[in-house]
Amino acid sequence: MTDPVPAPTADTSRNFFHDLNAQQLAAVQHGVGEQAGDTRPLLVIAGAGSGKTNTLAYRVANLIRSGADPQRMMLLTFSRRAAQEMEQRVGGVLQKALGLAPTQSLPSLPWSGTFHSIGARILREYAARIGLDEAFTIHDRGDAEDLMGMVRHDIGLSETKNRFPLKGTCVGIYSRVLNTREPLHKVLQTVYPWCAQWEAELKRLFGGYVEAKQQQNVVDYDDLLLFWAEIMAEPALAQEIGERFDHLLVDEYQDTNRLQSEIILSMKPTGQGVTVVGDDAQSIYSFRGATVRNILDFPHQFAQPARIVTLERNYRSTQPILAASNAVIEQARERHAKNLWTEKPSAHRAQLVLVPDEAMQARWVADQVLQQREAGSTLKSQAVLFRTSTHSAALELELARRSIPFVKFGGLKFLEAAHVKDVMAVLRFAQNPRGRMAGFRVTQLIAGIGQATATRLLDAMAQAADPATALQAFEPPAQARGEWSQFVTLYAQLRDPAVAWPADLELAKAWYLPQLERIHDDAHVRKLDVDQLVRLAAGYGSRERFLTELTLDPPQSTSDQSGIPHLDEDYLILSTIHSAKGQEWKCVHVLNVVDGCIPSDMATGTSDEIEEERRLLYVAMTRAKDHLYLLVPHRFYVTQQGAGGDRHMYAARTRFITDGTLANFEQVTWPQAQEGSPTSARPATPVLQVRDRARAAWR
Repeated sequence: MTDPVPAPTADTSRNFFHDLNAQQLAAVQHGVGEQAGDTRPLLVIAGAGSGKTNTLAYRVANLIRSGADPQRMMLLTFSRRAAQEMEQRVGGVLQKALGLAPTQSLPSLPWSGTFHSIGARILREYAARIGLDEAFTIHDRGDAEDLMGMVRHDIGLSETKNRFPLKGTCVGIYSRVLNTREPLHKVLQTVYPWCAQWEAELKRLFGGYVEAKQQQNVVDYDDLLLFWAEIMAEPALAQEIGERFDHLLVDEYQDTNRLQSEIILSMKPTGQGVTVVGDDAQSIYSFRGATVRNILDFPHQFAQPARIVTLERNYRSTQPILAASNAVIEQARERHAKNLWTEKPSAHRAQLVLVPDEAMQARWVADQVLQQREAGSTLKSQAVLFRTSTHSAALELELARRSIPFVKFGGLKFLEAAHVKDVMAVLRFAQNPRGRMAGFRVTQLIAGIGQATATRLLDAMAQAADPATALQAFEPPAQARGEWSQFVTLYAQLRDPAVAWPADLELAKAWYLPQLERIHDDAHVRKLDVDQLVRLAAGYGSRERFLTELTLDPPQSTSDQSGIPHLDEDYLILSTIHSAKGQEWKCVHVLNVVDGCIPSDMATGTSDEIEEERRLLYVAMTRAKDHLYLLVPHRFYVTQQGAGGDRHMYAARTRFITDGTLANFEQVTWPQAQEGSPTSARPATPVLQVRDRARAAWR
């Protein structure tokens, strides 16, 4: 039990709400103090740049200062960093509100974290009551694909005459079925139509995959939510867990899937104590299983209707940028109405820049980026956004030609690096000796041991009552005996309860570094990531907690020195729109704002897909603080399979910027010296003509 929170003084109470506008204040005070009798669930529709995080932090702080027990509050976010930032902000607000000195302790939020990390904690606590071994380990996406691939091979689906879906596709189908709560046949028809013929085989594969996970005492990401939801489907357990928490707060609610929504509804069926914050206009992750229906339908999902508070004042963008953004989103078929406004005036309207082709688009962006830099905007304060990663290819060449440094969001993530997966596998194998994927990876790091020997070892461990004893008794090939003896010693040390965390990671590192030197030519670079793992370990109380948290929310990148941030003090940001959500820059350029790109020609099959593409453009536009440029190339190059081959496409301005909304934009034709409008045909540039002729010769 934490120490009680000191009562606020009159002076601190008077100043507590000073930084909030009227709409934020309404959200913060709902159900508190004089409004304590209002037990309705609260939906905060937080427009882009409207101070969402600050509002949620103030609400949590206000609940605590009004007597709420932080131990009985659950705060769900979509990243560990968001949870940590929220806790820091709440602490800062409370410190100011209660007049505490910096040295005085502040209440913590022990149940603040991602859906998946909180789900893992719930499963550990209730494992015995649902038939799960509490020592389970968690597979990341790569491990899940490997296990799916192994099962796929074992049941003979890798030997089919026709092309059976690859392991990554199979995991994608499996995950979508679980998270959307839709039947397999519907997922196949709507999302994976090329796999529909394999429905019966996929059912068999998924059954084998689930059985393999149970045998190996592992769970994957989807299980953390699925099992949590299954626990909440039991009335007695649902009541028990729900009564442990007085307040349930969810950030970025528009990004939740149906499984997550079920969990929220099951925990608090009356809605009392529930606060969700989000923006339906920024719901852009349906490819992950998220559904905008959760936030649209929220007001009427509980026993009592929700109260809706809308945050419309924007603290990020200028009014002209907001006017253009509002004009785009107000055409949405269904939405929570809002009209963003700001006190930041500007004479610069959002620009529609009409260019002849992608080459000219790249030149214009490079020119503009350098002009903005000369005017005082660092490269880091500027971003180029695009619908699909391949859309930036021409620009990347132009930036490289001009020696303009840049970083492209979406490189190799930390836990995807082979050497990091190796060390994590050593720890996972020690934590869970029945974890076949970790064991398969680790044992093959030993010189002289291949797939056949590793399989023989793991089969022996699976059949033994004590897998660790079976490992120690295993006879390796003659050429591997020396290395094997060292590994057996390490494994015994890692299984020894007397070895205190994080000493076991130091032991694993000491054993692994010689393997790293033998396997990788760039071992000196990769060692930096192993060192980073050791530094991260100091922040966790146990090996189990470290493996869980790092798997669920890993660092975003490796120490690969090919990245520009290591080589230059300033660099331009290139990013897909999906990766840019939650970010902001002084200047934003959006490439290929044409039909076929935004909306993508792959996402126009249904009205729901088109509406999400509209929201995607809106998200891109609302990242800009001072300057927004939407690039509209008249011609762009597409690569296609089939008889048509590669060809140039003539493009029309995106359907989301209608003639009726053009008054909100300044239209610029570039190069200005060229007469005519980009809506009329022009010959290709000489470079493109040469390329066309070269390709035509082989058709």
